[in-house]
Amino acid sequence: MAATETPGQGSPWWRDAVIYQIYPRSFLDTTGDGVGDLAGIAARLDYLRWLGVDAVWVSPFFRSPMADFGYDISDYCDVDPVFGSLADADRLIAGAHAAGIRLLLDWVPNHTSDRHPWFVESRASRRSPKRDWYYWRDGRDGATPNNWRAAFGGPAWTFDEPTRQWYLHLFLPQQPDLNWGNRQVVDAMHDVLRFWLDRDADGFRIDVVHLIGKDPALPDQPAELGPVDRVGIHDDPRTHGLLREIRRLVDSYPGDRVIVGEVNLHDTSAIRTYYGAGDELHMAFNFLPLATPWTAAGWRGVIEVVERDLGREAWPTWVLSNHDSSRHRTRLGGSEPVSRAAAVLLLTLRGTPFLFQGEELGLEDAVVPRDRRVDPAGRDGCRAPIPWTGAPAHGWATAETWLPWPPHAESRNAEDERADPGSILHLYRRLLAVRRASPALRRGDITLLDAPDTVLAYRRSTHGDERIVLVNFGDAGVDVPLDGRWEAVVSSDPAVDRWDGALRPDEAVVLQPSAT
Repeated sequence: MAATETPGQGSPWWRDAVIYQIYPRSFLDTTGDGVGDLAGIAARLDYLRWLGVDAVWVSPFFRSPMADFGYDISDYCDVDPVFGSLADADRLIAGAHAAGIRLLLDWVPNHTSDRHPWFVESRASRRSPKRDWYYWRDGRDGATPNNWRAAFGGPAWTFDEPTRQWYLHLFLPQQPDLNWGNRQVVDAMHDVLRFWLDRDADGFRIDVVHLIGKDPALPDQPAELGPVDRVGIHDDPRTHGLLREIRRLVDSYPGDRVIVGEVNLHDTSAIRTYYGAGDELHMAFNFLPLATPWTAAGWRGVIEVVERDLGREAWPTWVLSNHDSSRHRTRLGGSEPVSRAAAVLLLTLRGTPFLFQGEELGLEDAVVPRDRRVDPAGRDGCRAPIPWTGAPAHGWATAETWLPWPPHAESRNAEDERADPGSILHLYRRLLAVRRASPALRRGDITLLDAPDTVLAYRRSTHGDERIVLVNFGDAGVDVPLDGRWEAVVSSDPAVDRWDGALRPDEAVVLQPSAT
């Protein structure tokens, strides 16, 4: 099975890039309040440049009551004081660019905070000029307007006693859904994009973008689906026209600005439609790896599905961890060798890989005591603060952080790992360098190869550049016969510096044609 090669000359930067997600609350605190801030990100730009990432995506830092920790926005065009100021955001963007790093913002178009002035005005009266900026409906026989369920549990509707109507929220009641069927809403949200594009943001990660288009009738979902929440099944054709407008706006700016969408559907062929005819999303997240078992057959199947469903024109993405999911090291049982092998896999597949802050340190989820849990969906563990040093405060301005530290922070931290050439941090750095140096790994085709049952094998190639990647998912060594002569470029096992035709347990290796 082979995918068609993507041309290298003139291809946009994001096809070659590795993008690093920053969850700002947990990156680095410089003020002593125990919450990370924009100055903390700026202070670590040299680290990110040393690591070798091409761009960062920063989760929301806009004004917010923090019911959903920044995904409930009360002002899209200002910075929440917990993170700093608008001047700090400008300095961060300029500093990233000076370091050769592009910066993507996290745009949340489906809903606002219930404290956003738009919703406050909408809620004030049925006759409010902004009433139709949100979805207000009468109930049915004293019950909710339809049978939709919210992502965090319960009905997707809350009754507003003063105006005697229900409003729609596909997430928390504090996150009312905007009505993108209202042209004034579209124009206002386009102005938000312009505000940040004019400040030199390089693009946007767009939160649950598939939800913005809705049938104004808001019909019941089929009863046979059962009580599933709306987020994972909503797929309305009105979204595509809205996305095309967003894309035209972003494309009107110079510099290859990019939009990558969270389309939280389970069918890759359905996600493919959100790329449009090259006129909607530049990229859409591929979440299949988050639920794929750590087996050669499982990963071979995922690669086949992605290549089949996305085809030649829709550029894939790959991710192992993010702010919404348990860290992959935790999911994979905490094994360092397996985590190292997973890094090789992630950074050598065809498509754009996204790293989540701290995965390059081999971090696991924090164990969060019940009395310190704060997230409405139980995602606290993966959001633990990043340890920069082994000292008690781990490089932060205080040791009293908003969440507990991840396990082994005294040794599993950036300073100690940077000093250890055999650390997983150095493996990530080597992989990024190897990827950057190889056109085949950045944009070549991918061909799955025959291999022993516990081994995933694939070839990446373009215009005379060729690499073979082998991943052993088993706990025993295995011989892997290959045609031709090959030498190791990088192995997940720090003790391995050459290719002898066999993989060690839980080892992954990148090979290139032998020069001898």
